[in-house]
Amino acid sequence: MTLTPENTASQVLQQRQTLHLCTAGSVDDGKSTFVGRLLHDTKSVLADQLSAVERTSREKGLEHIDLSLLVDGLRAEREQGITIDVAYRYFSTAQRTFILADTPGHVQYTRNTVTGVSTSDVVVLLVDARHGVVTQTRRHLSVAGLLGIKHVILAVNKIDLVDFSQEIFENIRDEFTALAHERGVDDVNVIPISALLGDNVVEPSENTPWYDGPTVLHLLETIETANDTSTEFRFPIQYVIRDHGKDYRGYAGRVTAGSVRVGDTVATGNGLSSTVTRIETTDGAVDSAGVDDSVVLLLADDVDLSRGDLLSSAQRPEDQREFTATLVGLSEKPLKSGAKVNVRYGTSLVRARIRSVESVFDIDSSTSAPAEEVALNDIATVNIQLAQPLPVEQYSGRGRVGSFLVIDAQDGNTLAAGLVGRAA
Repeated sequence: MTLTPENTASQVLQQRQTLHLCTAGSVDDGKSTFVGRLLHDTKSVLADQLSAVERTSREKGLEHIDLSLLVDGLRAEREQGITIDVAYRYFSTAQRTFILADTPGHVQYTRNTVTGVSTSDVVVLLVDARHGVVTQTRRHLSVAGLLGIKHVILAVNKIDLVDFSQEIFENIRDEFTALAHERGVDDVNVIPISALLGDNVVEPSENTPWYDGPTVLHLLETIETANDTSTEFRFPIQYVIRDHGKDYRGYAGRVTAGSVRVGDTVATGNGLSSTVTRIETTDGAVDSAGVDDSVVLLLADDVDLSRGDLLSSAQRPEDQREFTATLVGLSEKPLKSGAKVNVRYGTSLVRARIRSVESVFDIDSSTSAPAEEVALNDIATVNIQLAQPLPVEQYSGRGRVGSFLVIDAQDGNTLAAGLVGRAA
């Protein structure tokens, strides 16, 4: 969208699409340097930050600026030279705004990688051109396939260290593309880059004349992703606002999927429905609301709803008492068959039981083996039984619907993150 007398700068910014992406890869593949390069070359770094990084790079005797220092903010990360947590970065171009999840590469932080991938439209995997596809590459690709990611970009980094070899690049490209198709990821782009020097990250490289594809940034700016507003409307109620003197009842929450307009008919549960008469925000009334908008909905009918209830489009998910799900272990306390837990689904919190742990997924081989418990970083298939029915539905990408947490009923700690599979 371009500026015209009818389109002000603020209107252009409001209508610019936001892309959620995630970086992943093995240790020392250059993820932090890659993210730093994106921020630096898109002019998304403050002058004082850049000056501090340049000064530190000189003090370390480096030939080139250490852009990884722009993103490895934790003290432990700086001292160890690794990334150990998911960090979210924000930058923008004239075409899009970006929310980037920079995930760790160590095996013991697989749960962090799952967290970052689960919220993303696109995953950028990095490999070292000297080593090619390694075990962690396969792991992260398996996670992307498991979570339904449609778009994966493989950035073959440090291509300068193999003399910009076309043969090495093409061998890695062919191996990775075949592997991605095995994992259920069909939209794959492979790009030769040097995050340190900037080749093909934001600007095309003269050092790879044999590559005529897009840069990483150009691909991120133009890649087509699913439109969130095309999905069915979902609105978990967080709070009911009442003013008896004015006969006012509003339902506050955040739109998690789809969109809603004044005049729309919404399902309220128990086979009932009502019409949206007003949509309120902190800035006043609006005609419509979309994904991630926090609003208050007013309905035409006096419906008995409370926190945890769901307003949805006419195709409301059926209430379930039992379902199969994929769990990712987040705690050192193992989750065993028969465990009594709490399940937080949307704004609902209900008692539940892990009826059975069916299997644990081996992300190295993409096979499953029988198991009795879900340990830290495990990805397992389980059967969950709820104490009261919930409108659970199958997980869809970016966690808009079908994601939940398993919570220790005794101390309130989170034990696992879950993705709804099928009704049991």
